Amino acid sequence: MTHRDLPLGKAYQLLEPGPTVLLATAARGRPNLMTMSWHMMMEFEPPLIGCVVSGGNHSFAALRRTKECVIAVPSVALAEQVVGVGNCSGRDTDKFARFGLTALPAATVKPPLIAECFANLECRVVNTRMVNAFNMFVLEVTKAWTDPALKERRMIHHHGYGSFAVDGEMIRLKSRMR
Repeated sequence: MTHRDLPLGKAYQLLEPGPTVLLATAARGRPNLMTMSWHMMMEFEPPLIGCVVSGGNHSFAALRRTKECVIAVPSVALAEQVVGVGNCSGRDTDKFARFGLTALPAATVKPPLIAECFANLECRVVNTRMVNAFNMFVLEVTKAWTDPALKERRMIHHHGYGSFAVDGEMIRLKSRMR
């Protein structure tokens, strides 16, 4: 077997933690969106999510200041909008208007739900100890929504540099987890 060096800047492509999602924040009464793929589940109940938001990102300041957000889970049907959201800045763009996304009121946080996403998780920041060192926020899900009318639930997974995998065939194996 032959092995080749992989540039270290591409190592993350092998361990992307989950689907590409949209992170909604609201600061000073203005909602914003960013595309995010660096996140992970940390606990079941209450559900805790770790997410990394770049310090240079417009959403970083809003999340740090307000300590609340919505994680919206889009299907592959929204792939072009999700990538478009990630390719512009909320500093000078109303991403909801530009990408035809509908903001809906959330129940427990100020940032909006995204109507076109099949799931939305309302979250509050519960731990910021890793923010200064790693830009990592720990979020607690305070309310979870799903839209049964949206039948397409295949998600996209970022593999770097414009490449995405789409969920495929599901298999079921015996598991002790419920």
